[in-house]
Amino acid sequence: MPHVIPMYDIIPAFFHSFLRVGIEYSMAILSYHRENAISYAKTWAFSRNPEYYDFNRLGGDCTNFASQCLFAGCKTMNFTPTFGWYYQSLNNRAPAWTGVEFFHRFLIDNANTPIGNGDGPFGKNVPINEIEIGDFIQLGRNTGEFYHTLLIVGFQNSVPLVAAHTNDAFNRPLTDYNYQQLRGIHIVGVRKQD
Repeated sequence: MPHVIPMYDIIPAFFHSFLRVGIEYSMAILSYHRENAISYAKTWAFSRNPEYYDFNRLGGDCTNFASQCLFAGCKTMNFTPTFGWYYQSLNNRAPAWTGVEFFHRFLIDNANTPIGNGDGPFGKNVPINEIEIGDFIQLGRNTGEFYHTLLIVGFQNSVPLVAAHTNDAFNRPLTDYNYQQLRGIHIVGVRKQD
C-alpha cells in the first residue's frame, strides 16, 4: 500500500520515503531559495540567457522566464515525459516549462501527488494577499483562461512588484497590468531524490 505524505506538513530538508509502483525510494524536501530566483530575474529581466530559447516568436517568453527563475531557486527539474517540468532544448522540454496552464498544473499537482519520481518544486494556490517574494502570479480572463506568468520580486505599499518576459519588466507594479483574474502560486518547497 502506498505511503501518503500530507503535503501541508512539509518541513524543509526533512526526508521521506515513498512507495510508488512497487519501488521504494527516499526524497529530500528542500527549501526554495527565493533570493536566487530574484537575483536571476534581476540579471535576465531585460535580456535573454543564451542557454534557453527565446519563445517571444512562439507566443511569448513569460513562463519560460518564470521557469528559469524558479529553477535558479530550486536547482531541481522533473524529467517525467509530458507531465514533468524540465528544459534541455527547444525540442526537449516539458510543456510545464513554457505553458502558463501547464506550469500551474505541474506545481499544484506535484504537491498533491508527486509526478513521476516526485522531483522538483511544488506549490499551492494562495490568495494574492498571501504571496511572498519568489512566488508567482498568473493573469487571466473572465473565461477562466490564464495567459501570463509573473515572478514576485518585491512589494511597494503592499502592491506586488513583478519581473517578467514578453513585455520585459523588473520591479513593475502589478497595478500596471490589465487583467480580469489573478491567481497566486506559493512555492512550498522542492523535492529531490536521494
